[in-house]
Amino acid sequence: MKVTLIGAGSTVFARTLISDLVSFPDLADGLTVALMDIDAERLRATERMTAAAGVPVEATLDRRAALAGADYVLTMFQVGGYRPATVIDFEVPARFGLRQTIGDTLGIGGIMRGLRTIPVLLELCSEMEEVCPDAVLLQYVNPMAMLCWAAARASPIRTVGLCHSVQGTARELAADLGIEALEYRCAGINHLAFYLELTHRSRDVYPELRSKRDIPEWNRVRYEVLRHFGYFCTESSEHLAEYVPWFIKSAKPKLIAQFNVPLDEYLRRCEEQLARPVPTELARGRSDEYGAHIIHALETGEPFRFNGNVMNEGLIDNLPECCVEVPCVADARGITPEAVGALPPQLAALIRTNVNVQELTVEAALTGSREHVYHAAMVDPHTAAELSLQEIHDLVDRLIEAHSQ
Repeated sequence: MKVTLIGAGSTVFARTLISDLVSFPDLADGLTVALMDIDAERLRATERMTAAAGVPVEATLDRRAALAGADYVLTMFQVGGYRPATVIDFEVPARFGLRQTIGDTLGIGGIMRGLRTIPVLLELCSEMEEVCPDAVLLQYVNPMAMLCWAAARASPIRTVGLCHSVQGTARELAADLGIEALEYRCAGINHLAFYLELTHRSRDVYPELRSKRDIPEWNRVRYEVLRHFGYFCTESSEHLAEYVPWFIKSAKPKLIAQFNVPLDEYLRRCEEQLARPVPTELARGRSDEYGAHIIHALETGEPFRFNGNVMNEGLIDNLPECCVEVPCVADARGITPEAVGALPPQLAALIRTNVNVQELTVEAALTGSREHVYHAAMVDPHTAAELSLQEIHDLVDRLIEAHSQ
């Protein structure tokens, strides 16, 4: 079995996923890991770490060679890198008075990241069609929904988008409530999905969450949305704050302080990560990332349940054509999404404000329409709450110019 990691110079994430793979004894036998990145130094670091664990490894700067004969392909790349691309996504909008927290999924930062990443993902899919057409693409790159949507429109490659927000948030909520684990039914879109059911040993825990008073300061945004919309969002408060128009307002700094919104948070995280030593050995134990569990299920037939990002083909009744995040099962038959039915109408309405941005960004990327880039930014909830139409038009021009290389 050949598992290929594209963007393997992302040493921390690659370490986690490779460690997960080798933690399954029935996967480790006969496993070859192929690593590809455009940064030779970071690629060598992941290669050394993998080889030191006794895992057969192939490392190359040639993406096509890494893909050849692969059974599974895992993407974890960042087009343009932290510098210059991500820094541009934050610094140029800030000159217009538009502040962000993470900037990788929605908002002007998510739009720009989508535009520079979709073409690379589609090139990868095209190469997969030629050299590993039956491989499964496990897609970890943000903006998740935009990328999976574009891939579904442009390529027949079997693709599922994977994130850790659903299981990670459920773990955080269990800790908030002082219990060991929660059961849940969750659906929506990536980074804006909601727990439709949230129970502990068949007991509904929503009444406890809604009446909770000792709210962690880093989680105030999500609890405020819970208070007004009735359901808890899967994504962190710092992410959620920039997907909606209510929390980040330059004219209302007290609002930002009240909800403890960490502006420029992604820049801080990147700087901290870059300052840390590069890992030299694989992790011990198994993470709750879905990737290796799905591969194990597909290879052995042992079912694994997870929330995956797939196209909305009769899965959520009151959302349009888009990429949705819904319960799925991986087993010997493949990956099977489960129909959810209709979401509570207020949740569907909120989600559609994000789907509008995703749709226009995907359309812009696939058709080359600059006009749709303006349109995507103009209907973005946070951007529209801060800037005028002309300001948004000018901001898009400045960003396209800044990203032109």
